[in-house]
Amino acid sequence: MLDAVIVGTVIREVREKRGLSQEVVSGLADLGRTHLSAIERGVRKPTLDTLFKLAEAMDIPPNELVFLIEQKIKENG
Repeated sequence: MLDAVIVGTVIREVREKRGLSQEVVSGLADLGRTHLSAIERGVRKPTLDTLFKLAEAMDIPPNELVFLIEQKIKENG
């Protein structure tokens, strides 16, 4: 089972590493900033569609984003 906190942490880390604000990423992904904030805090789990939109907005291949999530799960598991 995916841990929403881990998913959100990875998304936040990728966003910050790329020097992007929540406003920029949420705008590019056509999401509300509060929705993105809730995902990053682990309050909400992104759908597959949302995960792909976020990956595109952060200029990272979706499979790489999923790989980073898998790596973080292994580190914490």
